[in-house]
Amino acid sequence: MAIDVTVLRVFTDENGRYGNLLGVVDAASVEPADRQRLATELGYSETIFVTLPAAGTHTTQAHIHTPATELPFAGHPTVGAAWWLNQRGTPVKTLQVPAGIVQIGDEGELASVSARAEWAPAFSIYELTTAEELSAADPEDYSDDAEHYLWTWIDREAGSIRSRMFAPRLGITEDEATGAAAVRMTEYLSRDLTIIQGRGSVIETRWTPEGWVKVAGRVVEDHIRQVD
Repeated sequence: MAIDVTVLRVFTDENGRYGNLLGVVDAASVEPADRQRLATELGYSETIFVTLPAAGTHTTQAHIHTPATELPFAGHPTVGAAWWLNQRGTPVKTLQVPAGIVQIGDEGELASVSARAEWAPAFSIYELTTAEELSAADPEDYSDDAEHYLWTWIDREAGSIRSRMFAPRLGITEDEATGAAAVRMTEYLSRDLTIIQGRGSVIETRWTPEGWVKVAGRVVEDHIRQVD
């Protein structure tokens, strides 16, 4: 039986351009043992398998896979899942992932999640001097034993940065928009940020001294894909 995959673009700009592709799958349609195989076949930086919430409840579970492995938490899949559940008329207030309970929010055009900073993996962080240096960076120059996050200031006073992320060990040569890295950067700089990543994806974050970081962005549906 064919499996329906809703393909979203998460963290688009204000005109609905760019964004990181995400596969969203009803968890009931795929056996747990087959989820990694499907995520590998789809090839998106992440695919999220969401359990549809029971009637009258405001929480549900989800599992996130890259093409190579399962993750305890990731930003763009949880933001995308929150938007997807809301669009299908089954909104939730919390999403349970292996790392913990993610709080769901809605800020007008932006879908958002709040997560603990320590849930995000440790990235190798490189502050570059200019946008030109960032643009010229080659993923092949970075090792495959870590996730590499490169960034530079666009406007320090406004909290705006430009970034790229390479994660070859997760099966991701370059990630278009990385919510978990946005969480780490927000904690690292201890301030709210506007992050322009990849070709032009936009991630908004809000920092709290208590260790919670809100990650928000625009989401659009790209297409429906069917796989066997």
